[in-house]
Amino acid sequence: MAINTLATATNFQKALDQVAVRGAVTGWMESNAGQVKYAGGAEVKIPKMNVQGLADYDRDNGYTRGAVKLEYETRTMTQDRGREFILDAMDVEETNFVATASAVMGEFQRDYVIPEIDAYRLSAIATEAIGAEVAGMVQYGYVPGATGTSALRKVKEGIAAIRSLGYSGPLVVHATDTFILELELELAGKITTVDFKKGGIITKVPAVDQVPIIPTPENRMYTAITIYDGQTEGQKDGGYVKGSTAKEINFEIMPRTTPLAISKQDKVRIFDPDTYQGANAWSLDYRRYHDIWVLDNKKDSIFLSIKDAE
Repeated sequence: MAINTLATATNFQKALDQVAVRGAVTGWMESNAGQVKYAGGAEVKIPKMNVQGLADYDRDNGYTRGAVKLEYETRTMTQDRGREFILDAMDVEETNFVATASAVMGEFQRDYVIPEIDAYRLSAIATEAIGAEVAGMVQYGYVPGATGTSALRKVKEGIAAIRSLGYSGPLVVHATDTFILELELELAGKITTVDFKKGGIITKVPAVDQVPIIPTPENRMYTAITIYDGQTEGQKDGGYVKGSTAKEINFEIMPRTTPLAISKQDKVRIFDPDTYQGANAWSLDYRRYHDIWVLDNKKDSIFLSIKDAE
């Protein structure tokens, strides 16, 4: 039975995009990209709208006309990542190719792609918060569980700091399991939960003051990461590691509308053994563009708790 590689590749692409959003702890950030225009490749067009403030109403002349300016700013996704996978024709029969390829691509995306996307986004947001230099929005030297400290107080201080700057909408917290453990121990089983929707899936997550707290692996919570190119000696395994000068993050708090994240799977290509010239094997090309932005007028909306001293 012949394999329709075009249809198979299209189905892979849709499935992998869906899994990327649902599997990534930062997948909710892509909901802000609904108005972004994407036509393939690395470029996206982000809408920017400017309106004018209130004016006096004149009883004789009526309303003062206001202007609405909508324009699109072209941005380029800086993360252009990919891998080629070779499945030997003797190991993969045509009849079980789809099952084998699905298993390979699924495991690769789950174990390597999603963690890297999460780590990149969270480190980029941390960089924006540190660079904004807003008083009180970045706190250093808090070790969860240390004597005389309160995890509940720390997260409430962060929420209050954002609210005091005028951000009254929904907030989201990304926190390490260590921090969440201290929070749960402190509340002695009284911690509340809320529904959190991401990629069409609703899950229960812990919450403080109705602010959802997303459990996030500690190896994705760094202020900076080093991304391996997969070619240089010492980097051939690919992926990412903690940056050489990076610090460990306890939690990040931000309005749900602050990050604008995009992740796009480029066209999946599948070559059968008769087409692929490098070996008697199936070849699968995986390529993903992704990036994240915080608009200038929202860079002061991020609260950061860092475990290490400044």
